[in-house]
Amino acid sequence: MSFPFHIVGFDLDGTLVDSSGDLTAAVNHALAEAGRAPLTVDQVRPMIGGGSRHMLRQGMDATGGCTEDELDRLQALLLAHYEANIANATRPFPGCLEALDALAARGATLAVVTNKYEHLARLVLQELGMTRRFATIIGGDTLGPGRGKPAPDLLNKMVADCGNGRAAFVGDSIYDVRAARAAGLPSVAVSFGFLTGPADELEADALIDGYPELVAALEGLGTRTD
Repeated sequence: MSFPFHIVGFDLDGTLVDSSGDLTAAVNHALAEAGRAPLTVDQVRPMIGGGSRHMLRQGMDATGGCTEDELDRLQALLLAHYEANIANATRPFPGCLEALDALAARGATLAVVTNKYEHLARLVLQELGMTRRFATIIGGDTLGPGRGKPAPDLLNKMVADCGNGRAAFVGDSIYDVRAARAAGLPSVAVSFGFLTGPADELEADALIDGYPELVAALEGLGTRTD
């Protein structure tokens, strides 16, 4: 039986790569500029997924709040620090590269769809030597404001960029699951990502605890008719 999906898309932070250390360092750089105490990786991890401004806003709220003007200034500092230190500690999750190879061997076209700015997504993937694995890399700003996940727009673009065909999406957040549902795609959630609650509460179509489970999970989704 041939592999059931022509296209498999992936979220980036918390799904393909563990970037929590570098993102925490960037948040703490901004917090220090505001005279705030630093946060731990465990505190920042659930803040990741909605883009840099969303992440920073939560960090500022956790340490006393801020105005929109202050958020503008600090976001620019956060992004500059992050871009300069984008892959100091960031690494693919265990088994990720092997799973990507296994999907490619089955004829799947692979894509990245993230709420991170596109140029930063491309930079981190380049630094990790992963760019060539993906037919398209789409960021939260690729289509302009208001069109990031959980809106379906980025996933619709992913399917078009990859030549159309049956697609599935893999992610770690409610943004990923809701975007997939809105785009009419089945979703796989990873339990090892930057979760804000129990992974089964995301209500994805499948849930995996590690990348060795991914191919079988997608094959199982491919047999479903509901």
